[in-house]
Amino acid sequence: MDHYLAKVGKSTEELTFAPDDDAIIPITEDEWFEDDAASRVRDFLRATFGSETLEQNLDFLEDSLGKSLRKYFTANTGGFYADHIKTYKKRPIYWMFESPKKHFRALVYLHRYTKDTVNILLTGYLREFRHKLVHHQSELQAKIEAETATAVDRADLKKTKEAIKDVEEYERDILLPLAQQRLEIDLDDGVKVNYPKFGKALAKVTGLS
Repeated sequence: MDHYLAKVGKSTEELTFAPDDDAIIPITEDEWFEDDAASRVRDFLRATFGSETLEQNLDFLEDSLGKSLRKYFTANTGGFYADHIKTYKKRPIYWMFESPKKHFRALVYLHRYTKDTVNILLTGYLREFRHKLVHHQSELQAKIEAETATAVDRADLKKTKEAIKDVEEYERDILLPLAQQRLEIDLDDGVKVNYPKFGKALAKVTGLS
């Protein structure tokens, strides 16, 4: 961020829209993080066109996409990452870190990757997400014990338990070992060489290799 501010010659207070601090953008079905992809796009629309027309511009964008902004980012097919892969001819500049069952996802901007990025992703996002899921599970379980839970609550509890298991396995088996390696990459090697180094931590891109 300091490098960016020096380049544009402005302070943080003077910016109407700032780059993400750590270049990590979580992708979530619900609003678990203030800086998730859908929220960042809303902030961009607000900064660019003003608060007065935010909803109109959002409606226009979602009409063009054929789905809500959040669903566009989380869609397995026909969503942002599929479009991104197609646009960049299977050499993405945004890399999708993704748990095996896709309950946790986050985009990392390749050109701002450092050897500490995976550790930041692990401690600042994955573990925070798991903590929030566990808290949500406790709230739902309390409703069930108090016999105030609805069918929707029961379905949500099942999904939440599955998500917790997914992110725990992702941390233990994939992301933590990767974070401990503190991998460095050479941008001159290109995506084709660097992407496979992260193995199962990243979403599979068919045809990349």
